[in-house]
Amino acid sequence: MTDDFDVYEETDDINEISPASPDFRTELAEQIADLAPEAVADGKIDFEKLKELLSDDVSSSPERFGLFWPGKKQAIRTAQTPTTATLQPDFENSKNWDTTQNVFIEGDNLEVLKVLQNHYYGKIKMIYIDPPYNTGEDFVYKDDFRDGMKNYLEWTEQVNGEGKKVSSNSEAEGRYHSNWLNMMYPRLKLARNLLTDDGVIFISIDDHEQAQLRKLCDEIFGENCYVATFPWRKRTAKSDVPFGISQDFEYILCYAKQNYLAGVESDQGKYYETEDFPGRPWRYHDLTKQTSAEERPKSFFTIVNPKNGEEFPANPNRTWAITHETLEHYLLNHRIIFPNDYDFLKITRPVLRYWKEDDIKKRGDSFGYKPVSTLLPPPRLLE
Repeated sequence: MTDDFDVYEETDDINEISPASPDFRTELAEQIADLAPEAVADGKIDFEKLKELLSDDVSSSPERFGLFWPGKKQAIRTAQTPTTATLQPDFENSKNWDTTQNVFIEGDNLEVLKVLQNHYYGKIKMIYIDPPYNTGEDFVYKDDFRDGMKNYLEWTEQVNGEGKKVSSNSEAEGRYHSNWLNMMYPRLKLARNLLTDDGVIFISIDDHEQAQLRKLCDEIFGENCYVATFPWRKRTAKSDVPFGISQDFEYILCYAKQNYLAGVESDQGKYYETEDFPGRPWRYHDLTKQTSAEERPKSFFTIVNPKNGEEFPANPNRTWAITHETLEHYLLNHRIIFPNDYDFLKITRPVLRYWKEDDIKKRGDSFGYKPVSTLLPPPRLLE
């Protein structure tokens, strides 16, 4: 099966070809052995001893919260099973093979993900995947499957031993969600391995599996690594449905490799040190307000840059956030910044300067620009 799988990476190994992926079961055992050598007996992990060492950190309750489905154990083993597949360079259709900083890979994505583990493990900055949606029809693409996918299709009972399709993932089948989750689990597990510590993954999905995908990612990445769900408006006109509601939105789930809230600083939220006001760090803030001229008539006026006479009229549908009287006070106290006042500040209209000491008193020392999850950003100051 092939699908859209985009990776953006930071590595010099883009042209290296891996003969086989590592055996993750052995790697995990080696990691456990390094951390707890007393849990190793006869070259194997003594699970009962490991549970003793973990003591109260091991859950003994048979009831626990989580996402479970038929085939999950096999899906985990599928992610851990190494591949012997290789990547074959296509010199004839390639451009600038020796110098390019880009790579395009075509093939079964599960096998490719395994091949990439050797040289790209922990090196991918951002991954975007657009997996096949589970719409009640066939969610597996009708490609010329290689051996790895052939085995997978036989295991999920989608083809017989001769490779002929025997079923679809229809809603009438008892494992409607399970088959889709079995397909997704190993791919997401392997994708996470490729991410850098500050890397993120974006996953497109629709209503059919959005809830299941969220819980699956919570398990693979961790709930604390959930960043946001971005609704994406796929149509502006109503869909022609015989009943129900026109589904105008799909979604993009975003997860980070590690807890994205820990130690993240926003470029928009930092304070600036400048020579004209030494010892007084500052940040800037939008000087407009989402109100009309009719609602705020005293804030509907033109700001004039006293240095060069450049005029900045108010928008009738988005007035200034201050009155003319307040503007005069701010100008006297150097609180207004105009375009081209600072080369590093790419603004197109006047903004309000906040001194750091005043800002901390007002908000605390945690101010930062906050992106919005709607993918419909508010009016921005940046060009």
